[in-house]
Amino acid sequence: MFENVALMDASLLPAMAIALIAGLLSFLSPCVLPIVPPYLAYMGGVSVTELDETATARRRVMLAAVMFVLGLSTVFLLLGMAFSTLGRALLQWQGWFVPIAGVVVMIFGAHFIGIFRLRFLDREARMATGDNGGSAFGAYVLGLAFAFGWTPCLGPILGTILGLAASEGDVARGTILLAVYALGLGLPFLAVAAFFPRLKGPMNWMKRHMERIERTSGLLLWTVGLMMVTGQFSAFSFWLLEQFPALGSIG
Repeated sequence: MFENVALMDASLLPAMAIALIAGLLSFLSPCVLPIVPPYLAYMGGVSVTELDETATARRRVMLAAVMFVLGLSTVFLLLGMAFSTLGRALLQWQGWFVPIAGVVVMIFGAHFIGIFRLRFLDREARMATGDNGGSAFGAYVLGLAFAFGWTPCLGPILGTILGLAASEGDVARGTILLAVYALGLGLPFLAVAAFFPRLKGPMNWMKRHMERIERTSGLLLWTVGLMMVTGQFSAFSFWLLEQFPALGSIG
């Protein structure tokens, strides 16, 4: 019995790693990275020039960025609870549910790689939030709106992590996956807010290589989908326990 519990704990680690990478790739996507500086400046009630030149402006933006990340994390955590609860309800059909979800994820991956394009993923859903710039509460509301915005870049990657959460069939484990995803997406926002002048060069380099980043995202999604279809997550969990026995004591 202990071994089964340990396997359950260890099996979450690959999914957590994927969720973290997915969050980072979401930040680097074409629909997020280019808008980060003006978004942060707007939330902090400053101009992009002030964000670049004054420490006072960056402190204001840092507070706004923290509230923004809390806002989007709130939505992602609620989604994690909802989808893992759905997965628990469908537990008796999980033998079919997980492979089908994997096929859908592989289709998303093929879309990003460029094998074909899905038109409905080339639309953006955004919420009107009014003039919320310059206040902590406004930044939190913008975080909520950002998370609800089903953009063509964010949607498929987030959908993959929601699929993994649903396949867990456990509310706590599914919520953890979405918390890790929110961490991967939120930490870069905070880093840019704190170190914007130093990060301008790397951000410009990333913008120039956006196509490669998008294809990398697609390859990640396709690989995750294939692992879901073939049941390789369980095999990988066994391998982790064999290679790193200490993981059996987690939890």
